[in-house]
Amino acid sequence: MTNIAISRIATARRLVVKVGSALVTNNGEGLDLGAIDEWARQIANLRQMERQVILVSSGAIACGMQRLEWRKRPRAVHELQAAAAVGQMGLAQAYESAFARYALHTAQILLTHDDLADRKRYLNARSTLSTLLELGVVPIINENDTVVTDEIKFGDNDTLGALVANLVEADCLIILTDQEGLFTADPRKDADATLIAEARAGTPLLESMAGGSGTQFGKGGMITKVIAAKRAARSGAHTVIASGREANVMLRLAQGEPLGTLLVSETPALTARKQWLADHLQLNGKLTLDGGAIRALRQGKSLLPIGVVAVQGEFERGAAVACIADNGHEVARGLVNYGSSDARRIARRASQDIEEILGYIDEPEIIHRDNMILL
Repeated sequence: MTNIAISRIATARRLVVKVGSALVTNNGEGLDLGAIDEWARQIANLRQMERQVILVSSGAIACGMQRLEWRKRPRAVHELQAAAAVGQMGLAQAYESAFARYALHTAQILLTHDDLADRKRYLNARSTLSTLLELGVVPIINENDTVVTDEIKFGDNDTLGALVANLVEADCLIILTDQEGLFTADPRKDADATLIAEARAGTPLLESMAGGSGTQFGKGGMITKVIAAKRAARSGAHTVIASGREANVMLRLAQGEPLGTLLVSETPALTARKQWLADHLQLNGKLTLDGGAIRALRQGKSLLPIGVVAVQGEFERGAAVACIADNGHEVARGLVNYGSSDARRIARRASQDIEEILGYIDEPEIIHRDNMILL
């Protein structure tokens, strides 16, 4: 790996770490409590290094299969959901106990595709995760296999890890697997296969090299990891695919040691975020701003209710809206923290008055600067 690429991982402040079913359940034999404890220890050390870590963990279905003594992964959705319901109890308990030994609190978050596709729920998930990280809590995320159907499944937790990295604007996605990294061919079948140390995320050739499916205990495979890296790169996150059985793998990566395969995002995080906000959202309303608010936005500040002169349109919390000057010129757009009805009530009022006016307060800003693009 190049020195520049290594430094990108070594300086990453916010990490999303995804661990697969084969690692969590020791290839289906049951929860690997030793491995879970080791990950907790490493994450505790990363927290001491002032790194924020979100753990995306597979394993609920595999754990449930083991508890129910099923040797073959079922195909029927209701059986998969039943296995997930049984396994999730053991998985959550194992993580809670492991992290408690290192004086860390954990939070269980189960997501479906709808949670990230719906703007209101997207914003709620983002706010919750940001708050947990600031509190020093380790969020542990899994797909909500108990309630999902084929129409809303992420399909694998590699994809979920990438979407979470996009959601929280992580600097790096670390995918821990039972292989050393991405090879030019399947090393189990081709003795000439060599490890790819570094490549650009999204390079078409990578997908052909990553052919192959997952195991009976997990639905992923190397191909899903390559595609996940391409997704994560859209928000500027770099991806490392490495062996979860490598000693101190998270800490060594955080210290700049080249391990596994690094798939580099060539899009700066801020640029990716702006492009996403600018190009992929339909606007649901408009906020007319005064001159002071416009100047504040251009100085990198959030939009406060006192700077909003008028609210146009009907929209809910999390909707994308345009921010315009009194001459109608669009100066910014972003995701609102308050629906149109409440936004009208707090417009031209100070943030400290929000709770008195509405009877509650979600955020002190109408739009946080992280959820906004200047035009």
